[in-house]
Amino acid sequence: MMGEAHLTHAWSFTNYLKRKADMPILKQINKARVPIKIYTTDINSKAIDQLVNIANLPIVHHHVAAMPDVHVGIGATVGSVIPTLNAVIPAAVGVDIGCGMNAVRTSLKATDLPDNLYSIRRNIERLIPVGFNWHSRAVVKSSTVKALDKPLDEILYKHPSIAKMFRTFHQTWHRQLGTLGGGNHFVEICLDENDDVWIMLHSGSRGVGNAIGRYFINLAQKDMQRHQIHLPDKNLAYLNEGTQYFDDYVQAVNWAQEYAWINRREMMKLVVNALQTSKLPKFTLTKKAINCHHNYISYETHYGEKVYVTRKGAISAELDELGIIPGSMGAKSFIVKGKGSKSSFCSCSHGAGRAMSRTQAKKQFNAIDLQNQTSGVECRKDKGVVDEIPGAYKDIETVMNNQHDLVSIEHTLKQVVCVKG
Repeated sequence: MMGEAHLTHAWSFTNYLKRKADMPILKQINKARVPIKIYTTDINSKAIDQLVNIANLPIVHHHVAAMPDVHVGIGATVGSVIPTLNAVIPAAVGVDIGCGMNAVRTSLKATDLPDNLYSIRRNIERLIPVGFNWHSRAVVKSSTVKALDKPLDEILYKHPSIAKMFRTFHQTWHRQLGTLGGGNHFVEICLDENDDVWIMLHSGSRGVGNAIGRYFINLAQKDMQRHQIHLPDKNLAYLNEGTQYFDDYVQAVNWAQEYAWINRREMMKLVVNALQTSKLPKFTLTKKAINCHHNYISYETHYGEKVYVTRKGAISAELDELGIIPGSMGAKSFIVKGKGSKSSFCSCSHGAGRAMSRTQAKKQFNAIDLQNQTSGVECRKDKGVVDEIPGAYKDIETVMNNQHDLVSIEHTLKQVVCVKG
């Protein structure tokens, strides 16, 4: 079991890779400029290549940490925690800026739910647009929209090309507040170990965050070319403090993170509304909502330096901080409490992590496999969501075992309803 006690050496795989077949991996890791600390042995060579590329950047501080759900991403590895000095990497944050989780416990018990949960799923789908859809009108308070409008207008004044990515930019982002999106975004009704009913959801900054991300990734790449900085991967292009676009990106990414936070908050209100109109007993919310990002930048102090910490598929796990780690749509999820691990930059995994790509999943599995692997869960079971099949993800129990030094488990959740985009 990989734990923090095994991470004192620069290359944390050393104690685990003994066979001749493992030597290529050790050679890969030994090319890194700073240490790479990995909380699992379940990682392929392409992901290690990406981690080495990150660790070789001159802006990286002290070491790079890879969570136990680590897998290949675009440029930067998903499940990586990257501390950078006086610089940020837009593509490491990605285009789903502020993507994260929200969960709340209700006073409902398992026995309060009907035997057939289809009507609950349909009520949620009726109130929350999924995929590329959005509300026919803004569903949030006008004061919330105005508060977000002003700083966004400042960003667009300097970078009008962002708005050109959508025909009706402001109308789009207004109406996408309180919407789910597609891919691995979801809304779930879950039961914990005490048969208490929880609401849990996963979404981000929607189309506006995507536009901001793509725009600044492109600017960073052009900036590297202009300064003739050669990178192992163009998607690791970074913006230095004091350069033309750094402050603009930080302002924009902070805005998108706030938007994602509010998006989840508003969606949670809609799910509560959906349950209230589902002929259930009256209920209250019995635990304060947990809301956490897992694709974002934060300015923090680590190993004696103020650094920009990019968590790409990782959540903050400061001492006693509550977080959410979901499994796949057929597996357990966990409410956790952080242990403040120094070597992980006070971080932990953001979920189970993909074991195979979406393309691989569609080739290997079909709708019948999906039905079998989601038995007992009220959800879509058609070929349109086969790429989200539980078999395409790592085993969440193993992921949790590999981060026992990072978090403790407060609650174990199992979904009974899952709404996918």
